[in-house]
Parts: sequence; structure tokens; C-alpha cells
Amino acid sequence: MRSSTKSPQTEGGPASACDAEIPLFPLNAVLFPGGPLPLRIFEPRYVDMVRRCMREDSVFGVVLIAAGAEAGGPIESTAPVGTSARIIDFFPLPDGLLGIYCLGARKFRLLKRRQQSDGLNIGEVMWLPEEPAVDLPAEYERLSRLMSKMLPELGELYEAVEQRLDDASWVGYRLAEILPVSLSDKQDWLELDDPLERLALIDPLIRRDA
Repeated sequence: MRSSTKSPQTEGGPASACDAEIPLFPLNAVLFPGGPLPLRIFEPRYVDMVRRCMREDSVFGVVLIAAGAEAGGPIESTAPVGTSARIIDFFPLPDGLLGIYCLGARKFRLLKRRQQSDGLNIGEVMWLPEEPAVDLPAEYERLSRLMSKMLPELGELYEAVEQRLDDASWVGYRLAEILPVSLSDKQDWLELDDPLERLALIDPLIRRDA
């Protein structure tokens, strides 16, 4: 995406390892690979972003806001690791705004960020390796059973999410996004690259009789 040359705001270091340049959607939320993300789109910069992503079948990046405003105001800083999001569906909302439904795709490291004249943030990113496929160990089978009971109760939000109840990464990601913990904890779990380490941190937070 071409950026404006007018007063760019930048963040981050050299982009020598840059794999891609993608639009960013900073949020007070953490998106995990494979996870659902419904959004209400009302700012012109994001309406344009959505149109382009749909036209080009491309992704945008979701990063947690470290300092700054989610809507309208400038973003001072973000977390260093985010997740790309792919738009799966779009629909008009009762209030006349645009609704979109996205799924998390791949984790990335944000190398550099700049801002276009319309306020849209553009990130130079390095794609992070996908986590290795690891079967869910027997000691965490209760977490899989818990997820199988919880997902139907979460309604339409998880209808498009593929279920992989025997995959350690998948179970860890889903619990991480559902559990009522701080955003900093969620971000720490996102940045881990070992699914068993993530499960080891999450497991003690869940009641043993779950």
C-alpha cells in the first residue's frame, strides 16, 4: 500500500528483514491465529482499508495498543508482535455502519510503523514461523473437553472457527482469547512460540473441576 510522504510518523527499527508491508488496525485487543474478530467499521481510513483488502484478497495486521487512542486519536506505540487478519464476511449493521467478521491468520513482528496522511497506520512486518504441530498431551485433555463444551455456548462468534481439539496450539490459543485475563497476559501468550509452554501457564488459571 502506498503511503503519503507528508509528515510520516514512524516507529521501530531498520526494516532489513521486512517480509511484507500491510495496513494495521491497532486495537485494545489481542488477536490469536485462527481466532474470530468481529469489527464495526466507521472511520474512513478503515473503510478504505477494508475495501482494498477485499478487492485484493489481502490481510491487515492487528496489534495491541500500548499507548494511544483506539479510535480517532494518534497511536503512540503498539506491542511488537501482532496477528494478520483475513476478512471472511461483511454486512451492514442496524446503525448503518459496516460490520466485518475476520479470522486471525499468521503472527508477525512489527519492524517499523508509519502513518499515512489519512491516519491509516502501515507496518513493515516480518512473518513469524508457524508453531509446530503438537498433539495435545494427556495432562491437558481436560482443557480440550472444556473447549468442546464452551464453544457451542459462545454462539455465532465461533461458528466459522475450525475445531482442532487435539492440537496443543489451537487449544491454547482459544483458551487465551476466551479467559478473562489482562491484555498484557494475552499479549505474552501470543508472543510465546511453544504451545506447551502456553498451556502450562494457562492450565493453573482454570478450575481443576472444569
